[in-house]
Amino acid sequence: MASGTTDLRSRTWRVGVVAVAAVAAVAVWLLATRLFPYHSLNHDEGVYLQQAAMLLDGQLFLSPPVEEVFHPWFFVEDGGQLYSKYAPVVPALFAVGQLLGAARLALAGIAAANVALVALVVRELFDRRTGLVAALFVLASPLFLIDSAVFLPYAPTTLLNLTFLYAYLRADRTGDRRWAGAAGAAVGLAFFARPYTAVLFAAPVIGHALWTLYRDGGDALPRQVVTAVFGLAGVVLSLGYNAVMTGSPLVFPYQEFAPEDGLGFGHHEILGHEVDYTVGLALRANALVLEQLTTTWLAGGLLGVAVALGGIAVAVRRGISARQGILVGQIGTIVVGNVYFWGNYNVLGVLDRAGDGLIASHGPYYHFDLLLPFGAFAAVGALALLDAVRRAADERVEPRAVRVVVVAVALVSVAMLGGVTATNAERPVEMNALATETYERAYDPFEERSFDEALVFLPTPYGDWLNHPFQALRNDPGYDGSAVYAMDERPFAVVDAYPDRTLYRYTFRGEWEPYSGAPRGARIQPVDHAAGETVTLNATVGLPSTYRSVSATLTADEESFTVVARNATDPTTARIRFEDGRARLVGPNWPTHSVPYDEREAVSLTLFVDKGPGASFSYRFETPVSHEGRRVRALTPRIERCVAIGECGGDAGYVPDLAPDWATVRTDLTAREDNR
Repeated sequence: MASGTTDLRSRTWRVGVVAVAAVAAVAVWLLATRLFPYHSLNHDEGVYLQQAAMLLDGQLFLSPPVEEVFHPWFFVEDGGQLYSKYAPVVPALFAVGQLLGAARLALAGIAAANVALVALVVRELFDRRTGLVAALFVLASPLFLIDSAVFLPYAPTTLLNLTFLYAYLRADRTGDRRWAGAAGAAVGLAFFARPYTAVLFAAPVIGHALWTLYRDGGDALPRQVVTAVFGLAGVVLSLGYNAVMTGSPLVFPYQEFAPEDGLGFGHHEILGHEVDYTVGLALRANALVLEQLTTTWLAGGLLGVAVALGGIAVAVRRGISARQGILVGQIGTIVVGNVYFWGNYNVLGVLDRAGDGLIASHGPYYHFDLLLPFGAFAAVGALALLDAVRRAADERVEPRAVRVVVVAVALVSVAMLGGVTATNAERPVEMNALATETYERAYDPFEERSFDEALVFLPTPYGDWLNHPFQALRNDPGYDGSAVYAMDERPFAVVDAYPDRTLYRYTFRGEWEPYSGAPRGARIQPVDHAAGETVTLNATVGLPSTYRSVSATLTADEESFTVVARNATDPTTARIRFEDGRARLVGPNWPTHSVPYDEREAVSLTLFVDKGPGASFSYRFETPVSHEGRRVRALTPRIERCVAIGECGGDAGYVPDLAPDWATVRTDLTAREDNR
């Protein structure tokens, strides 16, 4: 009878774990597809997805057809090739989702596996009931839900770490060397994925392993050796990868990308962002990170943390075991170890500005592994509280009412924790939702059309990178997809590399600040390529009924001139003729003037429309043009409509839907051969 009851409880527990894992998978899938359909504010997502696509194509390096204009965010340039600053382990996990039909399937699967592994690990350390409740606490934490729904490395690395710990605990309990080997393989892969994260997680486990060797070396040594061998194999694999990518086993790709990035105190720098990371600054930054973690990003906020602290006290009072001590040790190693890493300073943005930095939208993701000890001890504390309520009810109410009292207390507690969690999650969810609304507007031109053999020039609001910020616009590893994306630099070299593709230019209006609702709109502009001994640009613009005058400024090679139209009409046309290395403003309404331009340059024409004090605006046309000898080439200009002084220069892209009805723009390029 006892055996049958035990089997039933075991089956019930397994069903519970599967149910929690299924809820995690569905929740993360919904967040990934609805809250982050165009990815998040953290542009590292595009790096991992680009690398996943490369792995599926059997590539570790990208070989772009033109240098400088196909450089993805956080890729290292090595001669004519490019490679990611990150290890390939996490991208390989995301690639599995791609093989199954959608990369986000990997996110759902990783989330489900993580909560199931939390339940399994905590069952090994405590009991089944505690394991299931621990999984619920982890599932309910905003840190888990948000960071499991994006293509970042924290949840996947935790998957490897949890696999390592579960396999290690099984091997420790059963002596099975197969589990010991699995533990070593998992921690080796975790090291390959994120070395420092793996070390902080594994350090207390290594301490426990040394303690078992001290207590019973004869029995523990064989399985610990197996774990160590497989773990070191992962380290060797990581160092071998370094040797292939950077030329040195001891130089990681992220160091090659930014030599002063990484661990330790002192001067750190990456892409012009630098700081003297002193001990004082490290302590201050990490205190702020932990404050955010405990107040906002764990289930129940401070109430949940209080329950977890109570759980630690209960475990100590009951006599905490060496195995359970691993979790206490991880709290110490993860918290203290992160002080040594300046990344926790960077996630905060401006320290004195509340809600700044990626921590506002993604949470303290470098502390993701703390979800395990939090969930475990919160479960111990919550169950101890319910047991205390049951004992008190046994003494004061009828036996039939005891269950009602316990259930009522449980429901009230869940409601309180859930209410606090929902309130805490509201701001980051709203922030990410606002960014997604902005992305929807920004990417709408791509949703409205399909490409076939297209080449799309992209602006560079954050510097000379692809996928920063345009993560959704990634090239296939062979640069041969239906659409190829290039920075709007060296356009003629790109056109020459893709002579048979249809040309487009993507532009948007407003600064790229998705968290504040900008840009406000975007368009895809068809681009013509004209070549001949003479190329003429006709730019026709609409004028408001209240205009007073129109003037034109033509600029090239730091030389410019300004003239006023003799008799501007609505609409009015300005014509530029490119020939013999000069750009000439011509036409009956304009005094003829010219400026020289270099062999490859962008010649700009600004039409200033005077509407009276405080109401003037400009149209600006920036035309890529080149000449070799007498032969001229030009592309359709970039167009801006600037309503404020200083707005022109990238943030005022002309988007017809956002312009007044009269503010029309039409351009055309014509080429002519001289038959003299």
